[in-house]
Amino acid sequence: MEARPHTKITPDWHRWIGESLAAGHGPADLLATMREHRFDERAARDAIADAVFGGAAPREASDAVPASFRSRLGEGHVLDAGDRRVRVLARVARPLIAILDGVLDADECAALREMATSRLARSQVVSPGTGQGVVQSIRTSEGANFGRSENELIARVDARAALLMRLGEEHGEGLQAMRYGVGAEYVAHYDYFPPDDPGSKAHLASGGQRVSTLIMYLNDVEAGGETIFPRIDFSYVPRLGQALYFEYTTPEGALDPLSLHGGAPVLRGEKWILTKWMREHAFPG
Repeated sequence: MEARPHTKITPDWHRWIGESLAAGHGPADLLATMREHRFDERAARDAIADAVFGGAAPREASDAVPASFRSRLGEGHVLDAGDRRVRVLARVARPLIAILDGVLDADECAALREMATSRLARSQVVSPGTGQGVVQSIRTSEGANFGRSENELIARVDARAALLMRLGEEHGEGLQAMRYGVGAEYVAHYDYFPPDDPGSKAHLASGGQRVSTLIMYLNDVEAGGETIFPRIDFSYVPRLGQALYFEYTTPEGALDPLSLHGGAPVLRGEKWILTKWMREHAFPG
């Protein structure tokens, strides 16, 4: 009988992860080694993400976040997005997640992919130490940034996202499109800026903390590419025109570590997404 994968990451393995990262080994290399030692994929990704991003509360401490997270998202099964009505297909209470249908139509998705193609460059992550964008192996997509309301289509999507997320457009960062080819992924991470990271100071000084995210899916993916929330064992299969909305910051400023999420490797085809992040204050974008 084949042995089950290891789901418990021992202190020795946590120490090895930290030392390996400090020695310059990439998260993808660490994950490959842990696979060879028969660790559960999600448990390994979770442990590596904790070490990479720092400040992540352990699983057993997550209940310290108030259970009174109340969603900014509207109630009911159909939401007003201005120029259209959007159906809520599913909700998760903690972290606050909603799957939305009909956020974009097929023509808009095609136009957004075409607009982004000429701008694509290797995606970056925020360095915890400096706050600068850096290329790392934990994120292997290509990305393209759009200025807020830079053209008619972007303005329409910005307005629609603001209504769904129930914050003014001035709170939104510019839309970012991302393309993931076969094998590309984004290791589990947080969208909020960890307050204790030196590199977060500049970001928090300009618009404050991120409070919510809307990931819009611009195509169907043949295989792989799920958006995963490893701490609650939840995954979403991308579907053209749908969106995944989630929150992680209360009005009091508490951050929800259960919002740890990532993009699973694409196995066949490609994955295109369009992301909108909202800040607690007006963002000069």
